[in-house]
Amino acid sequence: MRASVKAAFEHRILHLEVDEILPLRQVSENQRKSVKYQRIRRSIQEIGIIEPPVVARPAGGRGPYLLVDGHLRLAALVELGRRHVQCLISTDDESFTYNKRVSRLATIQEHYMIVRAIQRGVPEEKIAKALDVDVSRIWKQTGLLDGICRPVIDLLRDKRINHGTFDVLRKMKPERQFEVAELMTTVGNYSSSYAKALLAATRAVDLLNPHRPKKVAGITPEQMVKMEREMETLLRDVKTVETTYGDDMLNLMVATGYLAKLLSNTEVEGYLGEKYPELLEGFRNIIASASLE
Repeated sequence: MRASVKAAFEHRILHLEVDEILPLRQVSENQRKSVKYQRIRRSIQEIGIIEPPVVARPAGGRGPYLLVDGHLRLAALVELGRRHVQCLISTDDESFTYNKRVSRLATIQEHYMIVRAIQRGVPEEKIAKALDVDVSRIWKQTGLLDGICRPVIDLLRDKRINHGTFDVLRKMKPERQFEVAELMTTVGNYSSSYAKALLAATRAVDLLNPHRPKKVAGITPEQMVKMEREMETLLRDVKTVETTYGDDMLNLMVATGYLAKLLSNTEVEGYLGEKYPELLEGFRNIIASASLE
C-alpha cells in the first residue's frame, strides 16, 4: 500500500494583518543594518513581497499566527508601514524543520532570472533598485556566463558561487574549466580565492591566452611552477581514486560483512582475544569504520 505524504503547506495563501503575526525572535539592530536586510527592504519597496512569509496556525485556533520563516521580511514590512501581507500556512510550527528544507537561489539561477526579466522588458534600473545594487552589477550579471563552457554551467547550476570565480574560470580553456569546477565541487569551496589558487596551478597550455603570463597576488612565478607540478600529481591521484572507488567500496563491504559474521561467533572472538588481541582490535576497527561510512 502506498504511504501518504503530508503536505508541508496548506493549499491556499492567507491574507493577514501584520499585527496578527507573532515573530519567534527579534530582528537585531545589526541585522537591520546588514546588506541582506537592506536588499529585502528595497525589494519590498519597489515590487512588493516576492517570497511570502511562512506562518503556523495558533494552537486551538486562538491567538496570533506564529512566524516560522521570514523575520527580516516582516520587520521590513513593519518599518515600511505596511498593514497586510500574504502568507503561506505551514503544517509544521517548527522553524528549524522548515529552514532545513529551504533551497536558496543559486548564482546561475539568479543570472537566468535577471536575464529573463530584462528580455521581458523590465528596466535594468528597476531590477537594480529591487535588489538594492548598483546598475553596473546588473550589467555584469547579464554577462556572468560569457566564456563559461556548458558542462561547467550544468555542474555549477545549483551552487552558490562567488561572482569573481567566473572571472577566473574565463581565463582557462573549457577542459581546464571543467577540471577546476570538479575540484571545487569535490571540496565544496567555490570562492574566488580558491579559484585563483587553482589558476596559479594551471599549466600555460591550459590557459585561454597561454602566452600571457599568469598574475596571482602573493604567488611568485617559482611557486606557480611548483603548484603546477603538484596539481598534476593531485589530478592523477583523484582520477585513480575515481576509477577504483567503486570496486574498493564493494570489497570493503564484503570483507566487513565476513568479519562481522566471524566475530559474531563467541568462540572465535574469544580465541582471537586470547591469542591475537591486536588482530581482534583491528577487525573491530574495520567493522566500526565501515558502519560509520
